[in-house]
Amino acid sequence: MKDTLEEPAASAQEHRWSRRLLLWVTVLILANVLADVAIASPLMVLPQLLEHFDTDQAAWLNASAMLAGAIWSPLLAKSSDLFGKRRLLVITLLTACAGALVCLAAPNVWIFLAGRFLQGAALAAIFITVALTRQICAPRVAMPVIGLVTSGASIVGIVEPFLMVPVIDLFGYRSVFVVAALLAAVAALCVRSFIPESPVRSAGRIDVGGALLLGGGLGSVLAYASLGGDAGWLSAGMVALLAAGAAALAGWAVLALRVAEPIIDIRALSRPILLTLLALVLAAGSFRSMLQLTSIIAQVPPDLGLGYGLGDGGAVAVLLATPSLGIMVGGTLAGWVAGRFGPARPLLAAVAVGAAATFMMLAGVSVLPLAIACGALVGMAAGAIATSGYNLATSLAPPERQGTVSGLVSVMFALGSVVFSFAGGELLKATRIPGIAADGAPVSTAAGVHLYVLMAGVLFALAAVPAVMVVRGLRAAPAATGAP
Repeated sequence: MKDTLEEPAASAQEHRWSRRLLLWVTVLILANVLADVAIASPLMVLPQLLEHFDTDQAAWLNASAMLAGAIWSPLLAKSSDLFGKRRLLVITLLTACAGALVCLAAPNVWIFLAGRFLQGAALAAIFITVALTRQICAPRVAMPVIGLVTSGASIVGIVEPFLMVPVIDLFGYRSVFVVAALLAAVAALCVRSFIPESPVRSAGRIDVGGALLLGGGLGSVLAYASLGGDAGWLSAGMVALLAAGAAALAGWAVLALRVAEPIIDIRALSRPILLTLLALVLAAGSFRSMLQLTSIIAQVPPDLGLGYGLGDGGAVAVLLATPSLGIMVGGTLAGWVAGRFGPARPLLAAVAVGAAATFMMLAGVSVLPLAIACGALVGMAAGAIATSGYNLATSLAPPERQGTVSGLVSVMFALGSVVFSFAGGELLKATRIPGIAADGAPVSTAAGVHLYVLMAGVLFALAAVPAVMVVRGLRAAPAATGAP
C-alpha cells in the first residue's frame, strides 16, 4: 500500500509527462531560483554594502531576508489556501521584485533592510510552488515534479558565482539587485502566463492577528539564534528580542486554540504530520550544520597538524560544489521513488544515508576524497529530505490545507537550520585555538570538530525515530485515516 492520500481529480490536473508539464516545471524552478538569488547574491557584495552604508552590522545584512521569510511564511501560506496558489505566487514574486528595487535605491541601511524584508517574501515561493504542484498534477506525477522543483534550483549555487562575479566587476555591487528584480519580474510574468490556478480553495478568512504573532515570534526567535553570537547573548537588546519572540509565540498558541479559523489550526494537525515535522526539524538541523562545517574545514590547510583540514587549492572548489549537485540528484530521485512507493520511505532512507555519511565524516575531516564523497551523500540526503518532507506533509493534509502545511515544512527547515547551525558554531568557538593559522585567524581543535560531527550524526539518528513511526503508522492504517 502506498503511503499517500489520493486527491480528488480535477480538470486542470496533469496526469502524465508532457511538453506542457515540462514547461510548468521550468517556470516553477525559475520561481524558486529567485529565493536563492535573493538570499545568496547580496552576500557576494557584503563588504561593499558595509562600506557603502558605513556600518559594521554584517549579521543583520546577512540574515535579514531569511528572517523576513519566516515572518512572511504563515500569512502567505494561509492566503494561498484561501485565494489561490498561483495568485499568491505571483504576488510573492512581485513583492520580492519591489524589495530588490528598494535595496537598489536605498539611501541608508534602514531602508535597505526594509527592502530585504520585502525580498524575504521570495522564500515563500518554494512552499507555494509545492502546494500548487500538488493541485495541478495528479499525485503520481506531482511527487517527482516536486523533486525537480525543490532541488532544481540548487544548481544555482554552483553557477551563480561564475555568472555574477563578472557582472559585479563590470557594474558594481548594485547589479545583484538589478538581476534579482529582473529575475523576479520575469518569473512572475511566466507564472501568470503559463501556470494554471490551483483548483481547490478553502473557505474562511485570515486571522491577521495570529499571523502577526506567529510570524513575529518566529522571526524574533530566529533573529536571536542568528545574531546573538555577534551582539551578545545576554545583551539587553538580544534578551528583549528573545522575550518578545517567546511572548508572541505564546500569544499565538493561546489565540489559535480560541478563534474559529486560526492561521494554523493546531487541533487539526494529525499525529503523522506532527511526527513528520519533528523529523524534518532534526534532519534539517543536521544537514545544514554539516554543510556549514564543510565550508569551514575546507579553508583549513592540512599542514597545520590539527588533525583535520582539507584546504588544497582547486580541490576545495570540488568539495564545496559537490553538495549542491547531491541536492539536485537526491531531490529528483526521492520524488521519483515517492511517485511509486509513497514519500515516507524515501524520507526514512534519506535520513539513514545522511546519518551514515555524517558519521563517516569523522574520518573525512582530514581525507579530501572521503570528504568529497561524504559531501555528495549529505547533499543527496538533504535534497531527498526536502522533497520527501514536502511530499509527505502535503499528502497527509486535505487539499484545502496543503498551502498551510507546506508553509509549516518551510518553517521547520528554517528553524532546524538556524538553531542547530548556531549550536555547532558555538561548539567550534568554545574549542578555538588562537593564532595557529598563517593569517593569525583562530581555528578549532580536532576534538571540537569531531564533537560537531557527532552532534550532527546524533540529530540524524534522532530524526530517524519519528520517520520510522510515520512509516509504520501508514503501513498499519488505511491512508485516509492520516488526514487531519
